[in-house]
Amino acid sequence: MEAQEDLIPTAIVEPPSILRWRTMLAVPFAAAFALAIHALIAKREPPLESHSYRLFFIEVIGVSIVLALLRRFSPRLRRWMANMWPIFTVAILLLCIWDVITLGFRMLPLPYFPGPSAVLRSLINDRALLIDSTWHSLVLLLSGYLLGVIVGLVSGVCIGWSSSVRYWGMPLLKVVGPIPATAWIPIAMIVSPSAIMSSAGLIALAVWFPVTMLTASGISNTRASYLDVARTLGAKRLYLIFRVAIPAAVPNIFIGLFMGLGASFLTLVVAESVGVKSGLGWYVSWAQGWAEYGKVFAALIIMAAFFSTVMTLLFKLRDRVLVWQKGTIKW
Repeated sequence: MEAQEDLIPTAIVEPPSILRWRTMLAVPFAAAFALAIHALIAKREPPLESHSYRLFFIEVIGVSIVLALLRRFSPRLRRWMANMWPIFTVAILLLCIWDVITLGFRMLPLPYFPGPSAVLRSLINDRALLIDSTWHSLVLLLSGYLLGVIVGLVSGVCIGWSSSVRYWGMPLLKVVGPIPATAWIPIAMIVSPSAIMSSAGLIALAVWFPVTMLTASGISNTRASYLDVARTLGAKRLYLIFRVAIPAAVPNIFIGLFMGLGASFLTLVVAESVGVKSGLGWYVSWAQGWAEYGKVFAALIIMAAFFSTVMTLLFKLRDRVLVWQKGTIKW
């Protein structure tokens, strides 16, 4: 009887995430420490800037305490806090160090390196313009990126599948592809009827090259055994392309999509700062022209959140399509 019981598989229960008190209280204590330091060194700062910054830390302390009380009722929240609380603590301490270096010891020259309170105030004052600029950047990025992806997928499949297309297409890739898309800005501004169309075209060009190369590599490296089995079962050319070669090349295609997305971010910022009259790149150039470097840093924060969100969405799409590779690279 005991031997039979030993053969019955038992479920493995993972222990709940342990959230120690010192970890849980690290964020409110770090925020209180940063608030005290700011109160000591920011006596010469404008009251409005100091008030917004202090209010920010008070809100951080309040939210962290509320989450600490709610953790008992949600294992998922407890796991999230155990994973993210050290990162939040270090981020708050870095803000405190930034505050001390800029406002306390004046180690960095003004107005090029404002304190975090000035950056926060710029975010609050220009929130409407920043939201509008982010929206225009999103529309321009998606339009250029989708155009580049579509053209890159079509050209990559054709080059990877057809030897005759590869013969004529590879020299074009070797000549045009390595040239940075931003180097075409003077020509694009002359040829294109509008700055928005030229910027979208430059983004598409930046995306087209990596997507084409990685797609063509994935298509051409499809296992011959897959194709032979499909041909034996009577598969035609279109079936071989769309049901065998392209699914086999999907991991390579996603690598090209990620590379193209990174290139599109760079091209977007440069193109907006040159010809477009809206967007985050334009906002940075405009703020720099007026020596409003608090606004420049505010735009950089928005860019980090904006680009990271877009990258996260692409990772989510990859995890849904490539289920067997989920979790290999986390974002």
